[in-house]
Amino acid sequence: MLLWISRILAYIPLTIIHPTCVKGKKNLPKGKAILCANHLSNWDLPLYYLNTSQHLKVLAKKEVFEKKIGGWYLKTLGGIPIDRDGNDINAIKSCMKALKEEKKLFIFPEGTRLKDDSKVLGDFKSGLALIAIKTKTPIVPIWNVRRPKLFRRSIFYIGKPFELEEFYGQKLDEETLAKATEVVWQKMLETRELALAKKNKKTK
Repeated sequence: MLLWISRILAYIPLTIIHPTCVKGKKNLPKGKAILCANHLSNWDLPLYYLNTSQHLKVLAKKEVFEKKIGGWYLKTLGGIPIDRDGNDINAIKSCMKALKEEKKLFIFPEGTRLKDDSKVLGDFKSGLALIAIKTKTPIVPIWNVRRPKLFRRSIFYIGKPFELEEFYGQKLDEETLAKATEVVWQKMLETRELALAKKNKKTK
């Protein structure tokens, strides 16, 4: 109940200062899924969440949970803190538990915001691939078309889900996880191309 109240109270002001459009909602599967999005701003998650009707578990760096507003928001949302300085087994177990309960898990695979505008996408952490393979969960690529700015429309494009089936049953060593992570990275770039093509087609 508290989560829905906070969503309603935040929706109207954010709609004015950060108008947002989420395209491709029909691509979201029922049941468990890992939502994989590029990360451009601290506004990415709030804008995506407030403009969908999903209940999400969110994997986020532990430092955010130490902040008053951000920490409260993530805890209310069902956030899972992760220590980015090492292999946080507890965080991975919590993610796997959420997926086994048929929930949706939201992850920024880059692990941090992309601050370099000369790059399209940063390097991915291997944790997403590990979790997806272990739980045999579909991955849904989400592309944030441009960095959110005040009074400028933000656009999120939800791509088609895919699975890392070719890695199921394999020994998940460093080399295998690197290959699986590369597949996710390429799928994100494909989603970007689709998002930009639709955006350009609309503006013509």
